[in-house]
Amino acid sequence: MDPKTLPNVAEVGQAAQAFGTAVSDMWKSMSGLSLPMDAMSRLQADYVSQAAQMWNDSLTRFQKDGKAAAPVGDKRFAGQAWIDNPVAAMAAQSYLLNARTLMQMAEAVQGDAKTKARVRFAVQQWIDAASPANCLALNADALAKALETRGESLAQGLQQLVKDVQQGHVSQTDESAFEVGRNVAVSEGAVVYENELFQLIEYKPLTAKVYERPMLFVPPCINKFYILDLQPENSVIRYTVEQGHRVFVISWRNPDASLVGRTWDDYIEHGPIEAIEVVKAIAGSDEINTLGFCVGGTLLTTALAVLAARGENPAKSMTLLTTLLDFEDTGVLDVFIDEAAVQLREMTIGADAPTGPGMLKGKDLATTFSFLRPNDLVWNYVVGNYLKGEAPPPFDLLYWNGDSTNLPGPMYCWYLRHTYLQNELKQPGKLKVCGVSLDVTKIKNPVFIYASREDHIVPWKAAYASTGVLKGAKDQTFVLGASGHIAGVINPASKNKRSHWTNAKRPADADAWFDTATEQPGSWWPVWSGWLSGHGGRQVAAPKGYGNRQHPAIEPAPGRYVRQKA
Repeated sequence: MDPKTLPNVAEVGQAAQAFGTAVSDMWKSMSGLSLPMDAMSRLQADYVSQAAQMWNDSLTRFQKDGKAAAPVGDKRFAGQAWIDNPVAAMAAQSYLLNARTLMQMAEAVQGDAKTKARVRFAVQQWIDAASPANCLALNADALAKALETRGESLAQGLQQLVKDVQQGHVSQTDESAFEVGRNVAVSEGAVVYENELFQLIEYKPLTAKVYERPMLFVPPCINKFYILDLQPENSVIRYTVEQGHRVFVISWRNPDASLVGRTWDDYIEHGPIEAIEVVKAIAGSDEINTLGFCVGGTLLTTALAVLAARGENPAKSMTLLTTLLDFEDTGVLDVFIDEAAVQLREMTIGADAPTGPGMLKGKDLATTFSFLRPNDLVWNYVVGNYLKGEAPPPFDLLYWNGDSTNLPGPMYCWYLRHTYLQNELKQPGKLKVCGVSLDVTKIKNPVFIYASREDHIVPWKAAYASTGVLKGAKDQTFVLGASGHIAGVINPASKNKRSHWTNAKRPADADAWFDTATEQPGSWWPVWSGWLSGHGGRQVAAPKGYGNRQHPAIEPAPGRYVRQKA
């Protein structure tokens, strides 16, 4: 090995010392936790009383008809087999009592807010993992099925377990049922530009005339773009094309070793900024409409702020879907972010890591997100796949969810430190990106902001805070939809499901906005479409081909990049 490539001893020592200090601070905060004796005494008394009542009720029921009282209010124990099996029923009831008590203890802990949140998160993870439903010997449904099938369900479960071990993750859907470009990501189009970070897809118009200003979608680089194009009936991309817009979409490359050193600046300059220039050139328009989804919205906002600092204002409008610009409230993700966690990432995969930059593996990130909702996205499939031997059914959304992407370490570490940890994006002049001082208040174009009410990744009030961050915008529209981070966004107008809230007023406080908002049935898509049409310009004849002479079609959509596996 070339000595010049070896890490500098002093740098390694400084990094280790800084990390040690951060870890020490974390342990100090943990050591400051306490559980008041009066609260502990009250919990103990309540526990004994409820345990005695549970035992008496179960004994009375068992003496009457040979069955135990059914656990109430938990779908994991809702099957008839749990009632018919007294041992399993008692195990479930005892588990639920213990779970309630443990969470009450976690809530009673005294300490700083962040440390308390971490305690609650850790306790909830342990509770979910310890469920008797996750254990074959105690899962009444699984045991009943094993008897009914004469052990065939157990054999099938073992086969499914071996298969999942080989593929390296728990199956959430029948992955063999889907193929990108065959039955997901099937909207017709062509790749008209590519660089080492992304391909730019232009979609075939579905109307005789289109708005003169084209539309650029910037999806999150931590996922693949086709969440916006799963099936024709729930495709945001197809819906936008049907409304008469000329649509272009960034398809991020799944980074490999050749891109391990790419930075946040690289993703801004050679991502949205480069894509904006290409779209303008192809469409022959000085202005375009833009949309960013999740991290894509953060990237897009940063790019437009960089362009504003350069004296350029190419966006006629900007739409942000479930996007964070103010990282004060990051919901459950906050439990993972502190100085120690960020320094650990910087030391192992960051730009200045002693052994050189590394890659954040997509599967690691996917596992983290799954354990934000472990009962729905982990243990549910452990029980179904392995204990009951039930192959998960085909589901396009979960297929996309399992199609993970890598991230270059330097880019990811910059994002963690300057947004989630230090919340500097909203502070004018605090950051320098692509060589300019960043000030998102310089973005003047109209903004449409969408949030989902049950979103656990981008809490809706945090998304609403973007209205204060983008105070330079000419006008703002905020819409709140029902459901979560993905299901709230992918809510087709044709299905007429769920509801959304609108309010022409824009108070500083999110609760004040909601208190005077009007709930309306159905999807928020038509509200957005009506708003967007006002920024599209005049109607012109739809183009008959893709790209132009400078940027001809390279290959059919969805292109090569989206097919690359992590």
